[in-house]
Amino acid sequence: MTKRCEDVKQRCSWVSTDPDYVAYHDFEWGRPTYDSQELFELLCLEGMQAGLSWITILKRRSSFRQAFDRFDPKCMSAYSEQKIEHLMKNKGIIRNRLKIKAMITNAQMYLALEKQQSFSDFLWSFTGGTPTVHHYKEAEAIPTSSNESLLMSKALKKRGFKFVGETICYAFMQASGMVNDHETGCFCYAKCLPAQNKVN
Repeated sequence: MTKRCEDVKQRCSWVSTDPDYVAYHDFEWGRPTYDSQELFELLCLEGMQAGLSWITILKRRSSFRQAFDRFDPKCMSAYSEQKIEHLMKNKGIIRNRLKIKAMITNAQMYLALEKQQSFSDFLWSFTGGTPTVHHYKEAEAIPTSSNESLLMSKALKKRGFKFVGETICYAFMQASGMVNDHETGCFCYAKCLPAQNKVN
């Protein structure tokens, strides 16, 4: 069941009243993203979220961007042990050594993949280059993984990426708009439809 907030807009039922969360839902979550570096940032943050709530990551996103050179893969790929120790002292981010090292590895794998094809094209290939539209009325019906997220996970792992399990990949696909999992009663549902399926 969608949630009706003070501004009368109907939103997905999982959205809290936190202003940052509302803004993220309204203007980012589920909006198709095709920029490779933006997708890389999102995949890193989804990996950081593992075992935590998204609001925990969202509240620290600015600190993450500052700490990780705005998720520039070239910069991150060259991080030294000294840099890792510096990051481990940063109270503004999630200080998990395994996750930090995974992000550095993923930056290196990103650069390797980009020599063959764009990161964006690679990731979007799992939905045929266009968003997959679902028709869920309630959050309880929305899955936490799919055949596509499993295939994406396997492909990323094969290329050396870390913290890219099928559940993380599905959350990433939802956030990046590769799948439209806004509840059908949510005002964002129609806004996130592919052009040919737009509801007037």
